[in-house]
Amino acid sequence: PAGRIFWRVFIGSLGGGITVLGAIFLVAPGPGVLVLLAGLGILATEFAWAGRAMEKTKSVAKSAAKKTGLPLWVKYFVVAGGAVASIIAVLIYYWR
Repeated sequence: PAGRIFWRVFIGSLGGGITVLGAIFLVAPGPGVLVLLAGLGILATEFAWAGRAMEKTKSVAKSAAKKTGLPLWVKYFVVAGGAVASIIAVLIYYWR
């Protein structure tokens, strides 16, 4: 049981930290939404409330994606391109 508690605290700290970092990236240069969802995904491995939040987020994202009417490959290209552009922008910002 003690190992399980340690693991939940570890996952909670890691996922919470990444989620907070994602929230910071929403207003600072960086891939805020992607990092925020990554943190929520980590939290969802151990906490039911985070799993429910992830399911709600997935359903909202799927319905929004359907409304665009774009082919799937275009959506993937836009998301991947946005992520790469955000990472490059962050690297350039911190490189200077």
